[in-house]
Formats: sequence, structure tokens, C-alpha cells
Amino acid sequence: MTSLASAEPEVRTFTATVESVDDRSVVLDETYFYAEGGGQPADRGTIDGIAVTDVQHHQDEVVHTLAEAPDFEVGDTVEGAVDDAFRTYCMRAHTASHLLYGAGRRVLDDLGYGGFDISASPADTDGSADAVEGKVRVDFSTSTDIDDATLVELERLTNRAVWESYAVTWEQLPREKALDREDVAFNTKTEEGITGDTVRVVTIEDWDVAACGGTHVRTTREVGPVTVLERSNPGEGLTRVEFTVGVPAIDGRAEDRERSMTAASALDTRVADLPEAVARLQDERDDLQRELDDLRNELVDARLAELREDTVEKDGARWLVGTLPGLDANGLADRAQSVVSESSDEADGASGAGVVALVGADGQYLAVATTGEVDAGDVVEDVTEKFGGGGGGSPTVAQAGGLGADADAVVAFLRE
Repeated sequence: MTSLASAEPEVRTFTATVESVDDRSVVLDETYFYAEGGGQPADRGTIDGIAVTDVQHHQDEVVHTLAEAPDFEVGDTVEGAVDDAFRTYCMRAHTASHLLYGAGRRVLDDLGYGGFDISASPADTDGSADAVEGKVRVDFSTSTDIDDATLVELERLTNRAVWESYAVTWEQLPREKALDREDVAFNTKTEEGITGDTVRVVTIEDWDVAACGGTHVRTTREVGPVTVLERSNPGEGLTRVEFTVGVPAIDGRAEDRERSMTAASALDTRVADLPEAVARLQDERDDLQRELDDLRNELVDARLAELREDTVEKDGARWLVGTLPGLDANGLADRAQSVVSESSDEADGASGAGVVALVGADGQYLAVATTGEVDAGDVVEDVTEKFGGGGGGSPTVAQAGGLGADADAVVAFLRE
């Protein structure tokens, strides 16, 4: 016995005869509950007033799991009621996934179908599809980079197909005939899962054809608005696109509109002019960053000039030691190497430094560069033994971080 849900998805109540009862597991002679499969979750509802918590295919049977063991027995006639809100949501969401794939056929190259899934979380149901929220995802295999513009176009085309109110139909086709049709979307799991002589094919008029066993609406207009949320990479060469349908899609779009209007108001512009306003802000930010970098470099140069006037003789070399503000470990290392290189290029070398040890203003970082007479790694090791932290490097360049000391204390130690 198979479920009749896919063939007659509008049915919400039915009577059936109980074929077996095993604690909370019940099998009926026929059922309109959808058993979980193909990315669509199992229906919810009741059998003789007892909540149905799960529906699964088991061999050739559809097994309903109830919230509690029932009083009815084999041979009894029972009343089944499918949760209307949840079923309606799944019908809309499943059909929307076909619409999105149909949109993908029009904008994506080398398109393949990687799978689909409906996630849904009902609120305290009030009997309407508004009480169900969730996300739907479709996995595309494509050589096209699905960037922001492509994502917007997929959403636009999907909603245009909704507006056109295309007919949605389904039929059973001979297995080989379905597999031979190039216009029918399959994924690997779908093909491997085909064990019977026929394949159920769902057709959206002038839009999409797919092998599918789920529940669907009769026309695309019943889907309602579709809002694409985001894309991600689930692996295996796939691009995942997530979206919502119905009321959640409307609410999400309204929230995006509100955010856009708030941003436009803050920038004293119109929503339509937001891209230009943001571009101007980015240009201004870049200009300010360049000015800041220039000022920082001037400050660093001035500080280095001071330090050149206060070098010390130590271990047969001239040491330039001091704090340098506004730089991390890598920045300190670059400056230290630069000073050592300049010292090596000086004609007489008298005022040059053979060892440059620069400490961050917060005392957390140290960078040492040398001309080779003194091992930079040994200097870093001495400092970390004294003040903690860790680091290392080559004989001519070394760094340390996490020093647990005041910057002046580290400088004093290096100058001793």
C-alpha cells in the first residue's frame, strides 16, 4: 500500500480500515498522509483524534507513528485528518522548488539537479498555512557562478512564473521513457531510487519537468511570493540556494524594504540611489584610509628618527631599540628590516644599526631584524624567557607576541 497524497494532494480527511497495530505504529488499507521522502517531510495530523508524529515508508507499507498507543484494533474503521496548514505549506514549497529549478534552466550553464529539502516549523497552528514557517533549499550543479545578480534574477524569474499561473500536472510514465527524456530533471538519488516500472513526472506548463513524488499545487499562482534568502556551498561542486514562500516571504521582503528605507534615510538619499550613495561612501572611506596611512607613516618615520639618535653599543653591534606605535607584529618586522637595510646601505655605516628591535606601544609585540652579527632569534628567545609569550624566526628576522610586560620594561631589557 502506498500513500495517495501525491496523487490527490487536496484531500485532508478520509476514512480507512486498520490493517495492523503495533504499539504506536499503525498501518491503514489506504492513506492520504504523505510519508517522508524526496526532501519533503512527513505530514502531520491525526488518526481518530490521536496526533500523528511521523509517517514513513517501510517495505511496501506506509507506517504512521502516533503520539500514543491507540484504542482501535485491526479491522476497525478510523478517521484520518491531515494537518491543512502543514500540507498546504509543503505543496507550495515543493512546487516553488520546481519553479526555482526552471528559473535555473534559463540562467545557469551545465545545469544539474543536486537535491532539495523542505524545513518547516509550525507555530501554534491556527488552521492556516500562515502558521508554518521554514526554509526550502535547492542544490544546483552548474558551471555558472551564482553571484548576487544571478540570485536576484533567479528570484525574479521564479516570481514571474508564479504570476503567470502555469498549470501543474503529474503523471506516471514508463521508467525507461522517463529516463530517456532530456527535459526531465533527475538527481542521482532519484534515479537510484527508482525500483518500479513507472516514474512519476511533474510538469509545470512551459516551465519545468521533473521526476518527483511530492505534493504540489495545481497552478503556480497558488505558490504565492517567493523570496530568495542566500546561497552557500554544501560541497561536491554544488551551489545551494535557500528561499521562503508565502507569508514568511512577504514578511522577509517587507523587512528588507524597511532596512533599505532606513539606510537611504540615514544617507539622505532615495532607495533607488543607494548604490551610488554607498559607492561615494566607499570612495570617501578609501581616501580617509590613505590619509590615515600617510599620517601613521609620518608618525612612525618621526619616531624612528628619534630612535636613530639614541642607539646603544651592545655585543659588538649598534642597537636601535624603542617603541613604535600603531603597528602589529608584521608591521614592526617590516619597519625593522627596512631600517637594517638602510643601515647596510650607508656609506660609512657609522650611524647605522646592526640590530633593530622594535616593540609595539602596548608591549604585546616585538620584532627584531639584524645584519647577521647578532642572531635575531636569540634576541627574541631572551625576551620571551624574561617576559613570557612566544615567537621565533631566522637569524636575521624574528618576531614575538603575547609579551606579558610593559613596553618600556621590554625596551629597557633590550638596551641593557
